[in-house]
Amino acid sequence: MTSDDLILGIDFGGTKVALGLSDRTGTLLATRRLDTDAEAGAEQVVTRALTAAAELAAGSPPAAIGVVSPGIVLPDRILLAPNVPGWEELRLAELVSAAFPAVPVSVGTDAKAAALAEWTWGALAGADPAVFLSLGTGIAAAVLVGGRLLTGANGAAGEIGYNLRTPQDTDGFASGAAPLEEAVGGRWLGTRATALLGRPVTAGELFALARENTEAKELVASALDELSMHVANLAIAFDPARIAVGGGLVRSADVLLPALRERLAAAVPFPPELVPARFDQDASLLGAVALALREE
Repeated sequence: MTSDDLILGIDFGGTKVALGLSDRTGTLLATRRLDTDAEAGAEQVVTRALTAAAELAAGSPPAAIGVVSPGIVLPDRILLAPNVPGWEELRLAELVSAAFPAVPVSVGTDAKAAALAEWTWGALAGADPAVFLSLGTGIAAAVLVGGRLLTGANGAAGEIGYNLRTPQDTDGFASGAAPLEEAVGGRWLGTRATALLGRPVTAGELFALARENTEAKELVASALDELSMHVANLAIAFDPARIAVGGGLVRSADVLLPALRERLAAAVPFPPELVPARFDQDASLLGAVALALREE
């Protein structure tokens, strides 16, 4: 296999960076992970990631590079950026191109790229329209029509973490809030569970505890009631053939998916198929690869 057959993917996250070298079928041949060390700022994590990427490529430039990040990745800045000081000022494509001259570089949003990976190689293959629902630390969705991502006028299509929850909800984006994400996102569920149970609890642990702990069960049930309403509204708006659920919370699929299916069946005129995403750990990384292949 020559370097012309290899695609480099880089997935920048709020807590970690994942790097992978893939063939053109989406098979990861080598991977590496780094801590983001967010408090040290944006510049150091990009520098460390590009050094690791060069080492992973072993001195042979790949055929193309895909780079994804939370937020809306534009040529000269990143909007709705993660909590990494200086991230919004990054010219991500330029920085990667400087490290890999003459190699095509594609950049995008992590959840949308993960949707592209699921449509190309995973659980959304053949579905049209298709929706990828990312349930993890944050909440986001991505819609594909004819295999093409619906980006929106500003690249922000599917940012459902900013959904308002009630007519009385005045704390929207302009006030710095992400109402739905702050209600049912993994980070905030963990915070609520920690306060409720009096010890540190992650969202994943909360779902496990809900099988036997009454307080945890009530918290999970309340979160799923709210989340399922927004997923049903999404299905009503786009009439997808299939919804794939990914992100860290899908590891609790035995609790999560039945609640979503029940609401879809009751509320949506034509309920879509609901399936777990194929890719758990590497969805956004494979999405970076898929993005690079599509725009090569």
